Amino acid sequence: MIKPHGSEQLNPLYVQDDTKRAQLLKEAEGLPSILISSAAAANAVMMGGGYFNPLKGYMDLADSLSVAEKMQTTKGLFWPVPVVNMIKDAAAIAGAKRIALRDPNVDGNPIIAIQDVEKIETVPEDKMKLMTEKVFRTQDPKHPGVAAFNSAGNTLVSGPITVLSHSYFATDFPGTYRTAYQIRAEMEKLGWKKVVAFQTRNPMHRAHEELCRMAHKDVGADGILIHMLLGKLKPGDIPADVRDAAIRTMVDIYFPKGTVLITGYGFDMLYAGPREAVLHAVFRQNTGCTHLIVGRDHAGVGKYYGPFDAQTIFDEEVPKGALEIQIYKADNTAWSKKLGRVVMMRDAPDHTPEDFVFLSGTKVREMLSKGEDLPQEFSRPEVAKILMKFYQSQAT
Repeated sequence: MIKPHGSEQLNPLYVQDDTKRAQLLKEAEGLPSILISSAAAANAVMMGGGYFNPLKGYMDLADSLSVAEKMQTTKGLFWPVPVVNMIKDAAAIAGAKRIALRDPNVDGNPIIAIQDVEKIETVPEDKMKLMTEKVFRTQDPKHPGVAAFNSAGNTLVSGPITVLSHSYFATDFPGTYRTAYQIRAEMEKLGWKKVVAFQTRNPMHRAHEELCRMAHKDVGADGILIHMLLGKLKPGDIPADVRDAAIRTMVDIYFPKGTVLITGYGFDMLYAGPREAVLHAVFRQNTGCTHLIVGRDHAGVGKYYGPFDAQTIFDEEVPKGALEIQIYKADNTAWSKKLGRVVMMRDAPDHTPEDFVFLSGTKVREMLSKGEDLPQEFSRPEVAKILMKFYQSQAT
């Protein structure tokens, strides 16, 4: 199996021993505590599950700036985005060396982790702007990732953490949420050596389904990991439980048994386009995947990124040998009326746009809200039925 990023073995920060975890939770109740941002909580979950291997905790300002500018820490570890705990006010933890971090996404704000405080630093405005520009390629406050990054505060609390909870992900999505170490164990059990990962924050239609098949065949993979984001999205995106039901239905009916793992991870979408695509590659390597599908406008939002920026970053900015995982570069896929099957658009140079069955997201939502069936060339009827039920419930 492919090695994790940055180490020989995966080193998740979640305390798996029940007795030890209970002792630490008891200790944490007596520590100074702070309520952290949703983004910081998601970072803790990702470190806890081994997804952010080999990180040991939140980055300090020097590492954050180095990662933003050069995609590597001050010690030379390749990493694409700052992993930080930014807060607005550090008064409650002034002088503390060990603190409890409280989860903003669970009722009662229970403790999600203990942090050993190495530094508390105020990030100057020019450095916030620099990190924002480098990671998101924009400073537009309307960009959802920019807005989230800049609203958390400008006080950076760095140092190693011990993770004591998977937040709401394990309880709200028990059949889907899996840690990187759980996915590795499952792949090992299945005997999978070569695995292609498909990242999604949306339901999967015929084009996505066929793209997974194309990648699986082209790389000679043993299996496919459909890996969906379960954390916070922008308004208007499909909720995780609806996506989960739609994807599971599609896989159960249309894929051979034992060829697909459907799992989810606990992270808030950054919408950082190219940089987030690289982050996706890092943590898919940590799950044991050998290939990641990167399609058109991967992890993008609006018109902030070029259609293939998330692919070219691997050629232009990721140093050779920085990652072991390989990138499967995909174009838009759609049903060809001429050929009677789903194709990559680049593989059909004789086609005009009218030769494809393509619907905008707006048109899909409009049709489903009205109870209109989607073309079977675009979406499986069983999937469309689940989505129709959701959209109609929103309209009432």
